[in-house]
Amino acid sequence: MIIVVITKGIVYPLCTSCNRPISPDEKSVNFPCPNCSKIVIWRCELCRELARIYVCPSCSFEGP
Repeated sequence: MIIVVITKGIVYPLCTSCNRPISPDEKSVNFPCPNCSKIVIWRCELCRELARIYVCPSCSFEGP
């Protein structure tokens, strides 16, 4: 499951930590949940820098 926002025909993924749309020029990352691998975790540049917690919506795994 990938959560996205569509603006003017452009699809943006949402940061798993802050729920903000991630722009293509941002230094973001995405990876499968380290616990269940069912969900793709998206992390925006700011949440990565601040080491904000993310929670997998499938298994409730928490990571930095």
